[in-house]
Amino acid sequence: MGIADPTIMNSVNKTFTHSQQHPKLAMTVAVSLENVYKIYNQVPVVDNLSFDIAAGEMFGLLGPNGAGKSTTIRMLTTLTKPTQGNVEVCGYDVIRQRMQVKQCIGVVLQQISVDGDLTVWENMELHGRLHHIPNPQRQRLINQWLDYVELTTKRNDLVKTLSGGMKRRLQIARALLHQPQILFLDEPTVGLDPQTRRRLWEIIKDLNKQGMTMLLTTHYMEEVEYLCDRIGIMDNGKLISLGTLQQLRSTHGEGLVIKQVGDRWEYLFFPTLGEANNYLDTLQDKTGIMVRPSNLEDIFVELTGRQLD
Repeated sequence: MGIADPTIMNSVNKTFTHSQQHPKLAMTVAVSLENVYKIYNQVPVVDNLSFDIAAGEMFGLLGPNGAGKSTTIRMLTTLTKPTQGNVEVCGYDVIRQRMQVKQCIGVVLQQISVDGDLTVWENMELHGRLHHIPNPQRQRLINQWLDYVELTTKRNDLVKTLSGGMKRRLQIARALLHQPQILFLDEPTVGLDPQTRRRLWEIIKDLNKQGMTMLLTTHYMEEVEYLCDRIGIMDNGKLISLGTLQQLRSTHGEGLVIKQVGDRWEYLFFPTLGEANNYLDTLQDKTGIMVRPSNLEDIFVELTGRQLD
């Protein structure tokens, strides 16, 4: 999805150029977690978590429910303090420099967080005022981002009359209004129909192409495969795998033999698709057996031992 108006394109580019010139973003690391723990009732929900996200990177964080993803997002967005370890966002410490962190991040949660009793414009206006964006810049930015997410014609409509996809697009526009350097997307397309999800993918991908650093959590594997540069997989509070999709496939196996055993399926990984086919050729009885390339969901289930629910 492109930006039709060249003046808006220039304005958006200026936003990201400004972000890249931010004194704290002279580094290549936008997000850093080092030996991070979050402990509730003596139980580590996040357990010795360490990873970095590069400036401009689209990073996918996966894990079963209860793996610690949401708690990690809450720590990165200053909503909860880490029990131990170091967390920096845009070069700022999330505990000692909370206000600076808040100024450089945008957040889109899976829960609809826009006010249904206000209009589209009023939601944007309120957010702009909370961030002390002066006029006429505030009105210019509101117009720019509503146009970008294709909600200009809905600016005077009450939010409660919008579809789920429009509400999610409004959340994205609102999160971008104060010109953040990093966007956190916590299951942004959950519950949306496939067509609406694809439209949001194009918006997200376009923002990333223009330099926006993003962290995405989702239960849709194809979403991660399409959008993300690198993928981290969490389970029981720990990071159990990290890399590009190709690196994960190379590590765990690019070829897959699937065999039906009773009422369940067995999965055998092979380094290459060719080796998986060679294995199949050695079998006398090929009933209920198929070979195909492995995908992210196969690797996820192999690592965590269960499907996402």
